[in-house]
Amino acid sequence: MISPASHALHDPRATPGERTIIDHIRTRLPPAPASLIVAVGDDAAVAIPERGALQVLTTDALVEGVHFDRRFSSLADVGYKAIAVNVSDVAAMGGTPSLALVSLMLPDGTSLEDIDALLDGILEMSGIARVAVAGGNITRSPGALIVDVTATGHVRPRRILRRSGGRPGDALYVTGSIGAAAAGLEWLQEKARLEADAAASRGLRLHPDDDGLAACVGRHRRPEPRLRIGAVLGRARVASACMDLSDGLADAVRQIAEASGTGAAIDASALPIDAAARAWFTARDRDPVDAALSGGDDYELLFAVPRKTARRLRSAETAARGVPLTRIGELTTEPDLIVDRDGRSALLPRGFTHF
Repeated sequence: MISPASHALHDPRATPGERTIIDHIRTRLPPAPASLIVAVGDDAAVAIPERGALQVLTTDALVEGVHFDRRFSSLADVGYKAIAVNVSDVAAMGGTPSLALVSLMLPDGTSLEDIDALLDGILEMSGIARVAVAGGNITRSPGALIVDVTATGHVRPRRILRRSGGRPGDALYVTGSIGAAAAGLEWLQEKARLEADAAASRGLRLHPDDDGLAACVGRHRRPEPRLRIGAVLGRARVASACMDLSDGLADAVRQIAEASGTGAAIDASALPIDAAARAWFTARDRDPVDAALSGGDDYELLFAVPRKTARRLRSAETAARGVPLTRIGELTTEPDLIVDRDGRSALLPRGFTHF
């Protein structure tokens, strides 16, 4: 539940007390769904499981200075993204998200207005994903702001999507486009370097005049998890394996291939690289293919489709509601991870890694 930590927020001059924060958060939460028997206020939440379904559980944290920069992203963006990245993992498993536990590690100087801004984003994305905030924790951070979310969902037996289900010959598809979030982050970083006064670049005032680049910046700040597509891929048994693109397409291809015991061949000409991102990388004498493959934060889905289920792909296309599903290659018997570029083969680049 959202409950006091064992150690208090020690600077009452700058930050309200834990119970004040918890009471304030409680007033912001919408009514709990019928499935949530005990919500915010007790030591733990109690929920009724979905009948006949298995639980999906995932957790991910956003750490200031690692996953977000407060010069570039508002606190509402941070809250929004914290929920989005977790429900994306549930979708990648073929599941439907249902509950979220939110833990806030707050640095000194955090005000109720700051917490409200975080909640604005948390509740907006929770509403989109139809996720109930069931509780969490409040504690003091000696430095960075950290938003840690645990999300739960449900999936029917035999509908689970794993990374390890691919087989040689399965076609590889990706939703939407790639490279936009990476280009958007680079634009923000470049813009910030040009600011004489760093404080002038704080928050949402960093906005490109170019509509394409503005959309790229938006993809970095507020990724759109492919919730409906992921659920349908599992429910209709379309995909043999699936993963979201948190750390880039190259990383996802490598992870699925390694887990499935296969190689992979990617067609560079088929990659759905965002047009504005392609122009951005090209203008800086960078290879758009390598940059888009390596860039993280797209939160699209990579999935493998066996020949025998290819006819079911239409159900996923309907669920996509205009989001492209692009075939970019296939899993192979040979263990190599290859990108085919105009008839020449090159090794797949690495995706983003934390360490």
